[in-house]
Order: sequence, then C-alpha cells, then structure tokens
Amino acid sequence: MTTNDDTTDGEVSNGENGERDEADETGAGDRSRTPGGGEAPEPEPIEPAAPEEFGLVQAWWGGGKGKTTAAMGMGFRAAGHGHRVHMLQFMKGGADSVEGVRGEYNAIAAVPGFSYENAGHYGWHGLLDGSADDEHEAKAAAAFERAEALVAGAAEADLTEPLPLDGEPEEGVHMLILDELLYAADRGLVAPDDVVALAESKPEDLELILTGSHAEPEYLDGVADLITNVRKVAHPFDDGQRARRGTEY
Repeated sequence: MTTNDDTTDGEVSNGENGERDEADETGAGDRSRTPGGGEAPEPEPIEPAAPEEFGLVQAWWGGGKGKTTAAMGMGFRAAGHGHRVHMLQFMKGGADSVEGVRGEYNAIAAVPGFSYENAGHYGWHGLLDGSADDEHEAKAAAAFERAEALVAGAAEADLTEPLPLDGEPEEGVHMLILDELLYAADRGLVAPDDVVALAESKPEDLELILTGSHAEPEYLDGVADLITNVRKVAHPFDDGQRARRGTEY
C-alpha cells in the first residue's frame, strides 16, 4: 500500500531532508529519551546508597484496598536501590481473620535494608471483638512515641549518605512508613495535631509515608506533598469474603 508520502506500509518515514532518521533506523526512536534509554533493566546486587531526591511527606487514605500495599511497594523499590527503609505498623496486632505469619513480613525479612515492627493490639478498635479499647489506646500511644524516636534518629543521621543496611532503624532511615497511623488518628487514638507536628518535625531528606483512614485527613492539607485517595469501587469484603492468604496478609 502506498501512502501520501510514498512510503510503504511498515517502513520508517524519511526526515525533513529525505533521509531516514538514524534513531528510527536503529529501532530506538523515542525510546532513547526514556529512563534507561530503552534498554531492558537488569537486576543488580543491593549495595548501600543514598537517595537523590527523598524528602516528601505522603498520605494514602480511602476506602479502597491498596494503601499499605502501595506503601510497601515503595519500600521495596527504595530498598532495591540500597536505601534504608523501615515500616512501623499501628493497629495491626492480628485478628481472627488472618494467620499469625504474614507474607509481607517474610518478604521484608529477605530484603536487605528493609525492616519492620508491629505495634498493634490484637483485634480492631471499637469492633467489640473481645479486645480492650484501652489496650488499643496504650499500644497506639507507645507506637507514636516510637515514631517520634525514629524521626528524631533520622534527624541525627546524615541522610545524604548511604546508611548501613543492617543498621538499627533509630540510627537513621531514608524512608519511614507509618502504616495505619492515619486510622489511629481517625479513631482518636492519636491526636491529628500530633501527626501534623511529627510530619513538620521530620528532617529535610526523610521520605515519610503515612497510610490509613477511610476519612479524609484534612489536617494534612498543606502539610503532605502527596495525598492519594484510594477509592473503593467494589470490594469482595462486602460480599463476605474474608482476608485471603497472599493478597491481604
């Protein structure tokens, strides 16, 4: 088939001077301007490295599934580049719907530079599941004190330099994930003003990720650099589907 510029179907068109574009001829084309120059990425050994552009505050909230998953995905990505990552979980001490061992903990333990700790109380606050709400409050208060210590430790460290991948998290991390902190604030276990103060006190180069809450954390407007609403369109829990091994835990 002949086109208006007299090229045949499937042939690379000529440039302005009637000559074939050199980049197109090699098959690179626009790919040469993409990260990696169009080359397929290859895995490399994980070595300690400092991030170049960390320092934002992120907030992930909403009624949809995927807030913690997104945060951990960023954690794995950062750890893959040799950055030191730590996740502190609020309100996830276990429940009848999940097993004691969770897949994410096994995966985190296998990745250099990524660590976690769980500061939740068994059950879920306010659901009359046999757990004591005052214990939830005590656990959340202790977890928040721990979060403050982790932020303070990051402030003492030089985050523009590589950090030991096996170092203690209170000695400095490049990325700190405070999972379900926004839910704890939404339920009155942590004061929203304290969350704001924590975010504002972080060192410049610490990437701080906050997750949780079905209610919009309006108190973070103007504080968080990135706010994402994970909206639910459909959820199998609404039809009675319990948490599944390998997807929810």
